[in-house]
Amino acid sequence: MGAVVNEMRYKIIPLVLIAFVILLSGCSSGNGAVEESEISSASPTATEAPMAARVNGEGITLSEFEAELGRLQSSQLELGIEAKLEEQQEQVLNEIINQVLLVQAATGQNFFVDEATLQERIDLLIQQIGGVEALQDWQTSHSYDDQSFRNAMQRNIAAAWMRDQIISTVPDTAEQVHARQILVREENSAVSIERQVQAGADFETLAFQYDPLTGGNLGWFPRGYLCQPDVEEAAFNLQTGGVSAIIQTSYGYHLVQLIEYDEQHPLSPDAKLFLQHQALEQWLEERRSESAIEILI
Repeated sequence: MGAVVNEMRYKIIPLVLIAFVILLSGCSSGNGAVEESEISSASPTATEAPMAARVNGEGITLSEFEAELGRLQSSQLELGIEAKLEEQQEQVLNEIINQVLLVQAATGQNFFVDEATLQERIDLLIQQIGGVEALQDWQTSHSYDDQSFRNAMQRNIAAAWMRDQIISTVPDTAEQVHARQILVREENSAVSIERQVQAGADFETLAFQYDPLTGGNLGWFPRGYLCQPDVEEAAFNLQTGGVSAIIQTSYGYHLVQLIEYDEQHPLSPDAKLFLQHQALEQWLEERRSESAIEILI
């Protein structure tokens, strides 16, 4: 049962919205569906490269989109991940749009990546990767030429700077509760435990009977942190020492006890990471709603 508790305990999503392997590892899921403010089938002008999208008038070239799509597909193939082409296209387009929005905001705050800063970052990367030849091999294997690589690096640095400004607003403390739970698969078992508690049985002692490893301890957590919102809501609505009614979720049947409450409790590293991710997601959602995003593919 302890494994079940650990599985459902936290809803942690890695903070990886800038999907270039150079500075951040992995390919993240997109930030929601692409919003189409205008869909155009018009042919590009003679002086303009074919575009996949425009974000507040700034173009995302079709060649960049296709190259990034190819990188995602190669990565997923290596990891054995199966995905539909439409899902891959949406994920890549969302990633690039998110990054452009971050860069535009950084520019609005007068943050620019000059050539000296860019070259310094590339030189550091050359040292870390094992030399110029190793970097060139990496670029080739990931479908970059020198210019597209520099463009990606430059935009990535600016986007990462803006991301850091956003997540720096998350405080070190937050309203939190410290709770424990008893989780069982069968409703009859939950009813039996509830009756024992009502008759005066010690909740913690019962909890260790069903979870000998942790005693059902959920630790301290802020609002929005648990992957089972009904369990979280119950914990925040209890008085200290109080026990909830039976809560049914996809994991089974829960009884929750509030151990402690603190209006401003220090956040654990995982909890702060979650709130930082949440802040970034909210910022991107608001930014998208305020932006003119044209999808041209």
